[in-house]
Amino acid sequence: MSLNVKEFKKNAYRITKDRGVTALRVRVPGGHLEAKYLTILQDIAETYGDGNLHITTRQGFEITGIPMTMVEEVNKKVAPLIEGMEAGIGVDIGNPEDGYPAAGTRNVSACIGNKVCRYAKYNTTKLAQRIEKNIFPNDYHVKIAVSGCQNDCIKAHMQDFGVLGMDLPVYDAYRCISCGACVKNCQKRATGALEFKNYKVVRDEDKCIGCGECIAKCPTNAWTRDASKKYYKLLIMGRTGKRNPRLAMPFLEWVTEDAIIDIINKTYDYVDEYIDRSLPKEHVGYIVDRTGFQVFKDYVLDGVELNPECRVAEHIDWPGYKTNVSNNFKKVGK
Repeated sequence: MSLNVKEFKKNAYRITKDRGVTALRVRVPGGHLEAKYLTILQDIAETYGDGNLHITTRQGFEITGIPMTMVEEVNKKVAPLIEGMEAGIGVDIGNPEDGYPAAGTRNVSACIGNKVCRYAKYNTTKLAQRIEKNIFPNDYHVKIAVSGCQNDCIKAHMQDFGVLGMDLPVYDAYRCISCGACVKNCQKRATGALEFKNYKVVRDEDKCIGCGECIAKCPTNAWTRDASKKYYKLLIMGRTGKRNPRLAMPFLEWVTEDAIIDIINKTYDYVDEYIDRSLPKEHVGYIVDRTGFQVFKDYVLDGVELNPECRVAEHIDWPGYKTNVSNNFKKVGK
């Protein structure tokens, strides 16, 4: 079989371990789809595949067991889903009957957000779809996840970009009855950012992560959220992988949605300038490791308007471990 592997994979199909057999990756921006699209997935899986769907870690689907000779037919079958879920949110996909136009940038994942969850600060689906509109289609390997709150149910700390919702708490001392509920809750469930001074509560801005626990626990509404803006924490360069798995670290705190979109867009320009083109692909985190954080920071913040409340990391020391260095393991029996 004559196959242009690069173009084949770009069309969102896998090269599998079985010769002549592939799997189609279906994007679900924000992890949200209308139930009507499930019948399309079922039809493709049963007609062209092996009758199975695999739910990916990034909230998409893989339709397995598809013969490579049937790809053109499958693309036509999946066109209504692509048109509805991608073009429907403003993504320029070209002719939907040609299938997906790119596969490098992974599906933007999201927790369920404030549509359902009482802890979430915003509609995660809408933000994920807005990010999808800005970054897809694109061949660069970037992973993005959005979480409605600091609980991070979507595991945004494992992504190249993780977006966490924040509450900026506003304190009204006149409504405070010094019950201590907020202080105790912050100490036990959060970061210990609150303390009593002269029978009133003081918030340590350096410790506060915007979780909103104080707002939820206050019986007199002495704590309320600043509703004038939506605030977020932006985490960067977390990853799994072979060489240096690590958690993403905070880059910006109390930042606005518009600034996040601008920074993510500029990151693609940064990748385009600094990527090692001798490799089949290079994750953005490894590019940041090569150029240094300050180069990345200066590049992506150049021209971006940051709100006055925003805090920017001066430097980042990523945690994690390296698999290509000597370690402290000892073979059993020696």
